Amino acid sequence: MRATSFLLLTTLVWAAGPELDQARKLYQLTDFEGSVKILRAIPEPSRVGATWELLGKNYYGMGDYKKATEALEKAVALEPENAEYHLWLGRAFGRRAETSSMITAPGYASKARQYFEHAAQLNPKNLEAQSDLFEYYLEAPGFLGGGQEKAAATAVEIARINPAEGDWAQARIAEKRKEYSKAEEHLRHAIDLAPHQVGRFIDLAKLLVKQGRIQEADQSIARAEQISPNNAKLMFAKADLYIKTKRNLDEARDLLRRYLSMKLTPDDPPRSQAEKLLKQM
Repeated sequence: MRATSFLLLTTLVWAAGPELDQARKLYQLTDFEGSVKILRAIPEPSRVGATWELLGKNYYGMGDYKKATEALEKAVALEPENAEYHLWLGRAFGRRAETSSMITAPGYASKARQYFEHAAQLNPKNLEAQSDLFEYYLEAPGFLGGGQEKAAATAVEIARINPAEGDWAQARIAEKRKEYSKAEEHLRHAIDLAPHQVGRFIDLAKLLVKQGRIQEADQSIARAEQISPNNAKLMFAKADLYIKTKRNLDEARDLLRRYLSMKLTPDDPPRSQAEKLLKQM
């Protein structure tokens, strides 16, 4: 990079710095609209890749996947070697595929796959990129580039990065094949490898509910509660489990109200999902 170009880039990053930091804080508090307001106030010529990425992630959180892809495409154009930008662009196109018509969905799905693949190629040790690519391969039909063989190969890559997550991936493959005992075996092994990972207890509970093993599912949730009391994801999952099994509905309602009163992060289930469950009740 020429010295003048480097100086210009450094100046732009510095200029957007305070606003970008404040916008990130609001994003982490799921105040997506507040974060967007700050980012949009930054003059477009001063916006760097990180600005466009955060704009895209905010729009994603708001459910405006068209604006999310547009912003993230600009981030990728500015920094084409950034795996994280490709990952989020893949996610945004994936959501557009899920929420669009039968005519446009296949094109968006193919773009999602391509960006997931690019993210994994740019940074093979990026666990989130490998996991999202795995999910795509597992769920998408062959004509859109999916397939269990591809998913199995990606599961091997996941295991190299994180053995417990590798077991999670193997469990997902087994569940897809309706091999529930094998899926359970992998999930229990994942728990043994990472006993403080609340998400695996939730996954196990969901699998047990599918088999009608309600009491054991409750026990899995209870074990997770001992590890991480007042965990937001766990609170939502417990309410969802009660609603799906049509029991303890008053407690489920209270759990969802408590969930909505918490300070959530973008990694937690969206508030809109909790609100939807309350309306269904």
